Amino acid sequence: MVSKKVQQFDPVVNLQEIEEKFEMFQILNEEGEIVNTEVDLQLSDEQLVELMSRMVFTRILDQRSISLNRQGRLGFYAPTAGQEASQIASHYALEKEDYILPGYRDVPQIVWHGLPLWKAFLWSRGHFVGGQIPEDVNVLSPQIIIGAQYVQTAGVALGIQKRGKKEVAVTYTGDGGSSQGDFYEGINFAGAFKAPAIFIVQNNQYAISTPRELQTAASTIAQKGIAAGIPSIQVDGMDPLAVYVATRDARKRAIAGEGPSLIETVCYRYGPHTMAGDDPTRYRTSETDSKWEKKDPIVRFRKFLMSKGLWSEEKEAEVIANAKEEIKAAIKKADETPKQKVTDLIRNMNDGDLPFNLKEQFQIYTEKESK
Repeated sequence: MVSKKVQQFDPVVNLQEIEEKFEMFQILNEEGEIVNTEVDLQLSDEQLVELMSRMVFTRILDQRSISLNRQGRLGFYAPTAGQEASQIASHYALEKEDYILPGYRDVPQIVWHGLPLWKAFLWSRGHFVGGQIPEDVNVLSPQIIIGAQYVQTAGVALGIQKRGKKEVAVTYTGDGGSSQGDFYEGINFAGAFKAPAIFIVQNNQYAISTPRELQTAASTIAQKGIAAGIPSIQVDGMDPLAVYVATRDARKRAIAGEGPSLIETVCYRYGPHTMAGDDPTRYRTSETDSKWEKKDPIVRFRKFLMSKGLWSEEKEAEVIANAKEEIKAAIKKADETPKQKVTDLIRNMNDGDLPFNLKEQFQIYTEKESK
């Protein structure tokens, strides 16, 4: 016999009630106007200018990295243009002692967290020096396995908790990453132990060529956090102020012992998934690109700062010029780093005595490299 309680349950109504809770959080509209006056930004004029400077630098870094890749001077590269608010504004809400576990598109965040840019370039080339993180920089190398960083973040956050530190572990993935098992395992584990973690899903609309609507039947990715029992929010990922506030508040909850948060940033990548042959014109239209370009995070933030008298064309030109010089110096240092040898690979991948077959190869390559 079916109980009366079960008979009265309407799953459609309940799903609608859940999805209505995830109205997109926005502070700055596309015209650079404040549309949410209830939020206390807690950012000085100097901090606003610094955030804009970092976003402009990151856009130039993306342009130069694409050019360097096409010249054969970089290896793997995943473009970031369009995601500056999602990446840089979220990072701006962190502290130096926090840990970042990035995905492969999240190089800008770990560079701003302290990883030398020349080492980031070497990482792109697959050079082992690019994976040698300075002792005082709390980042891991970018994760290539999609979603794996979510499980790792739960573990790092639990370690922070056990040490009693006022720190957080922060990780990023894309909308495609939210379809991985590691995504669910990571947020569930962290939620169960109230570990101080911030899980950010950068919903840039496509997992390579697969559109977001084919990733999940859920109307938002943010609502997936409900199953893990953690606070979740969908944010306008093209709005740097909204991303900053959402991340700042998540960090406050984490260090207060209230557990992890899930943040979905709704954004867009202008370029291909990676420079490894992806052609976005095969699955995106120019109309779609134009629609999102009108939401550009840098244009939006520029309008806002100019309206406050904090930004100018001259200031932006100065930031761009400095960025180009820093990038030029970094690629020069990367070029001057001794090339990785086969013996380096064998030595770095094996600890202690080598098995007989590798000993033979090591000796062969040692003789070749000495000539």
